[in-house]
Amino acid sequence: MKKTVVIGASENPERYAFKAMTSLKAHGHEVFGLGLKEGEVAGSKILTGKPQLTGIDTVTLYIGSAKHAEWMDYLIGLKPKRIIFNPGTENPEFITVATKNGIECIEACTLVMLSIGNF
Repeated sequence: MKKTVVIGASENPERYAFKAMTSLKAHGHEVFGLGLKEGEVAGSKILTGKPQLTGIDTVTLYIGSAKHAEWMDYLIGLKPKRIIFNPGTENPEFITVATKNGIECIEACTLVMLSIGNF
């Protein structure tokens, strides 16, 4: 299973980040949510700030590109194998930087990928 970080995590069940965390857990993945407020979704904690995490396979983004600059160095520093840019989070500059650092970048929907077994 893939250790996954959800950026933009929320306890609001209407948010796609909430749905992604729930689905990732249901598919057996270890999930770390990073959001504005601490909380919990499907037994996974939502953390604030930029905690030290290791062994990250996937980062999935649920924040708009206007906020990417404040996260870019931190996320590159996690050394994930890939970053998923969900609909509405596409960012050519971030993709260029991540790719130059050996990180695979995918413009896709985490929920769809999970539902079709392509995560």
